[in-house]
Amino acid sequence: MSLKPLTTALALTACLAFPAAAEDTSHDSMHHGSAEAQSPAADASPSSRAFAEANARMHKDMDIAYTGKTDVDFVRGMIAHHQGAIDMARVELEYGKDETIRKLAEEIIKAQEGEIKLMKEWLVKNGG
Repeated sequence: MSLKPLTTALALTACLAFPAAAEDTSHDSMHHGSAEAQSPAADASPSSRAFAEANARMHKDMDIAYTGKTDVDFVRGMIAHHQGAIDMARVELEYGKDETIRKLAEEIIKAQEGEIKLMKEWLVKNGG
């Protein structure tokens, strides 16, 4: 017996048994926990709302018009991405309790602010 029909049957069975496996998982189709992806039953705590707002703002700011200049496009997108990390770290500092994670949040803020400064300076020098 050929393995090809068996492999095809197993793949089809997996897709039918696990519909999520057949879903589009490209980056463009993912919401990464954004506010629009949350169901009405999603947690409405202040920290969850703050995370959702930070995430939505980051994704909006990352939606740049691409120039075809790889370095410029990368830096412009990463500035927004890093700012999103800073915003999330600030939510942790406001609401989080675990000292290890709070320290990590402080380190993230320091590192990401430094990298944003470097990237903004690079853009000024390189016509971005």
